[in-house]
Amino acid sequence: MRAFDLTPLYRATVGFDQIADLMDRALTNDVSQNTYPPYNIEKTDDDAWRISIAVAGFSDDELAIEVKDRALHVTGRKAEDEGERNFLHRGIATRAFERRFQLADHVRVTEASHVNGMLHIDLMREVPEALKPRRIAISSDTKKDANLVEAQSVN
Repeated sequence: MRAFDLTPLYRATVGFDQIADLMDRALTNDVSQNTYPPYNIEKTDDDAWRISIAVAGFSDDELAIEVKDRALHVTGRKAEDEGERNFLHRGIATRAFERRFQLADHVRVTEASHVNGMLHIDLMREVPEALKPRRIAISSDTKKDANLVEAQSVN
């Protein structure tokens, strides 16, 4: 049995709801997920990635890429054959598929290309200026401290 109650985690943390939701999704995902179509994820820079999906037999019109709710949805729907074809062997899978990739905060899709049966999706993390770390200067006001000491010594 793989049922975990994450309710105490929600009570003890503030602002970490997304981490708890991610853990909950990971624990409830089915282990026997579909492996079609195969894909690669490569890191191209410190804050950039590329997802490459093997989509042999699909045209650009039959593929769709959509980002919603911090998730990347890639779908492929093969158009119906107009003419009747007789296959002696059909080894190229052209069945419909849907792949989902959970995106981290501030990750956006920058480009998508379909070349030689591979669908390449480029991603980049762009952290807003307000969320970037910033250095706070520490000042020591010695005149202010000196005046307090002098005022105490006179009394």
